[in-house]
Formats: sequence, structure tokens, C-alpha cells
Amino acid sequence: MAAVGLVVALLIKTCLFQVFTIPSGSMENTLRIGDRVGVNKLAPLTGWKPEPGQPVVFKDPGGWLPPQPVDSNPFTNAAGSVLSFVGLVPPKDDNYLVKRVIATGGQTVQCTGTTLTVDGKKVDEPYLHSGDDSCAGLDFGPVTVPSGHVWVEGDHRSDSADSRYHQRGPGGGAVPVDNVVGPVSAVVWPLNHLDWFGWVGR
Repeated sequence: MAAVGLVVALLIKTCLFQVFTIPSGSMENTLRIGDRVGVNKLAPLTGWKPEPGQPVVFKDPGGWLPPQPVDSNPFTNAAGSVLSFVGLVPPKDDNYLVKRVIATGGQTVQCTGTTLTVDGKKVDEPYLHSGDDSCAGLDFGPVTVPSGHVWVEGDHRSDSADSRYHQRGPGGGAVPVDNVVGPVSAVVWPLNHLDWFGWVGR
């Protein structure tokens, strides 16, 4: 039964949902530090593409995260590797981030004063952290997002090292769509913060 359970967990992780832990406050108050979120991995397999307004999890495109600590205990290291492989705990290497898609390939994004625009139209952002505005003191652009990429920013705009801060890196700060694991569909832990964002986020 244990073996069957592990196989089922692996299938769910591979084709349906995978759990990730929120490590920072960059998406508050939508997602809080320590929240565990379920990411819909089936959506990309059925033709889904990231759209503006959707929170997504993506693999670090390079240089966004510091080197991750290594567990020196061989037993817990091995156990963590197995549980991570089957999807019962978050990915062991933990080099994933969660941000909200602001613009997609071919769109032009710009922030001036307190106003964020995409293709010249103001973006309404009701999800922003209380006290933040869209630019949070950092004007940029106009930036045209490369094809096959997305421009991402955190909901806690004043506490998020997102696309705005990586414009000198690969993609000019934009993240390759191939790095996107999928949309955040739900907060699954803790129980007092359970939330459902829909099949492809909101």
C-alpha cells in the first residue's frame, strides 16, 4: 500500500499538481511566508500559456536566487530527496520563485510615478500589498517583452526583487515561458489560509 501511495503521489506531482513553499514576503498578502501552494502542472500540458494577472511558479532563470544551503545529514538529505521526487514535499533544490505575470511576449510594459501600463493601458492591480503602489518608487521602461517570455512582478511591490531588478540579466528581466512550471491554483497549507485561485490562477 505504501508503494502504491508513492506511485500515486509521483503521478500527481508529474501530471497534476506539485506543492511549493513560499519563502519570502514578495507576494503578500496574496501568498504569505510559509504558505504551501498547489501548482497546476496539467495546464501547460493542455495548451495553457501564462496570461497577465496570473500568479505562476517558475524556475530561476539565472541569478535571481542565492546558492541554496546543502543538508549535511546524509539520512535527512536522502529522505528529503525521495519525498521531493515523489512530490510529497517541495522541490529539494528549491530554486523556484512565484510572481504574478504582468505582460507576455510582444507586449510593452512601463511604470512611471504610481502607474503601471501594458501596451499603453493602465493596469488595475487590486492585489497589491496595502501601502504599495504599482511602481513602488522604481520607474522603468518602456520594455518590450521578448517572444516566449513573461514579465513578472510581486504583489508586495516594495519587497520583491522581480523582473524590474534583473533587466541586465538574461531576457532583460523577462522569464522564459519554458521555465514556468504552471499557474498557482490554491494555497493548501496552513489551514487558516486555505485559498482557491481557480484552475489557472486569478
